[in-house]
Amino acid sequence: MKRRQFIAAGSAAGALGLTGAIAGPALAQAQQFSIATGTTGAVYYPLGGAMANILSKKVPGWAVTAEATAGSVANMHMIRDGKVQMALTQCDTAYDAIKGLDKFVGKPVDSRTLCVVYPNLVHFVTMEGTGINKLSDIKGKRISTASPVSGSEVMALRIIDELGLKLSDIKRERLAPAESTNAMKDGKLDGYFFNGGPPVAAITDLAATQGVKIKLIPTAELVPALNKKYGPVFAASEIKAKAYPNQDAAVPVIAIWNILIVPASMKDEQAYTIIKTLWDNQADLVATHKASADMTPENQKQANSSVPFHPGAMKFFAEKGIKLS
Repeated sequence: MKRRQFIAAGSAAGALGLTGAIAGPALAQAQQFSIATGTTGAVYYPLGGAMANILSKKVPGWAVTAEATAGSVANMHMIRDGKVQMALTQCDTAYDAIKGLDKFVGKPVDSRTLCVVYPNLVHFVTMEGTGINKLSDIKGKRISTASPVSGSEVMALRIIDELGLKLSDIKRERLAPAESTNAMKDGKLDGYFFNGGPPVAAITDLAATQGVKIKLIPTAELVPALNKKYGPVFAASEIKAKAYPNQDAAVPVIAIWNILIVPASMKDEQAYTIIKTLWDNQADLVATHKASADMTPENQKQANSSVPFHPGAMKFFAEKGIKLS
């Protein structure tokens, strides 16, 4: 897919005049780098754009670009190939990447965590009239398993397998959430998978459509089996009532933590500066998407991150008195 970019270029001269700008002799020279995000209708892209904007404005000489991508799997490939220096990703995908499993067999990704950001909740979205009332009802239906090379697609395929179904048992599409919503509106799709922090814009759009009554199907009962098969990277959570228009009850679902990762080779001072700057300006991230309110001291745990923390991040959290174990 053609990558879209969110440019947040802060000149050294402009950034030096900003309150709270971070200076340091090792960071005096201009640095340009990118953060891999996700599709434009989901959470990673606006959140990554906000991160890029903060870093460009607050750190003298830095110009950071947020790139739209297919999602977690593509992002880990981009980290491995040196195409980006930061990425948002699901911790299950990061676990596969660092271990060289599944989509990363023979090509592991040596990465490190800067921080735990927020939990992705596994949505399966359908609507009244499709005949889908539980996950196993997707057999024979028109289902999108999310964008190719996305973390959502990996999760969808694992769920389908755990249900004892084959891909040939569904009429499969591979669409981004905004495209899935449009297909649902047009009567061309019965349901779709997507992992995101509520509210996901595309799902809100569908739920707010006149004449549509969405249904979010529970997935949490699959957590024990998935953890046994794929590693301890899933948890039970819920999409709270009223997260979406006309959604009256909470829905128990699978949760997967999202993490901000960098190459293991990143210098400690650069990693330290990134996490310090983002942490000190978290209010701007929350203003962009409230899911980032979960970027709290309590959630910075190794148990929430399948990837070891970067030494630069460990130094920052130690200064804050935050224990990562």
